[in-house]
Amino acid sequence: MHPTLHQLQKELTFALSELPESDLHARSVDRPASWSIFQIVQHLLLTYASTEASFEARLQNKDLKRSAITPGQQIARFFVLRLGWIPIKREAPPAVNPGSASPIPSITAGQILSDLQAALLSMDSILSEAERQFGSSRCQSHFALGSMSVRDWRRFHLVHGRHHIRQIHKLQQIRRT
Repeated sequence: MHPTLHQLQKELTFALSELPESDLHARSVDRPASWSIFQIVQHLLLTYASTEASFEARLQNKDLKRSAITPGQQIARFFVLRLGWIPIKREAPPAVNPGSASPIPSITAGQILSDLQAALLSMDSILSEAERQFGSSRCQSHFALGSMSVRDWRRFHLVHGRHHIRQIHKLQQIRRT
């Protein structure tokens, strides 16, 4: 696995290991509409699957149609890819929104970690293939950040994962108090 995604996997493992099943579906008392830890993980899995599917399509097409990066996307790219910060109030696109992901009664942190590892390995494989084919060129667009290279995509997923890991830690702290 590429070192950037391996780092993400390690940080997710640390955040989710030994997580009691009772914490998986807990929500913030202050923000009852916020996602549970289970929904955060579902969101991450959906984003990995979405990235993988979009790159599979790009590899089939082999056409590098790069759109110009807008000024707004340049600003967003600076914050996300350079500073490692994702705006808190940004809403997930419908395709990667876990919605009301229904609880799975017997799911464990170990199963969640296994699902995350499998998804990261799968996404890493397709990203590596894209990198072999397209090199360091901007080859695939992100809805908010514009056209990005494979390197940018890996960085995005690390920053995005860390954003949600902070949310997981907050939910765990709330449960402990």
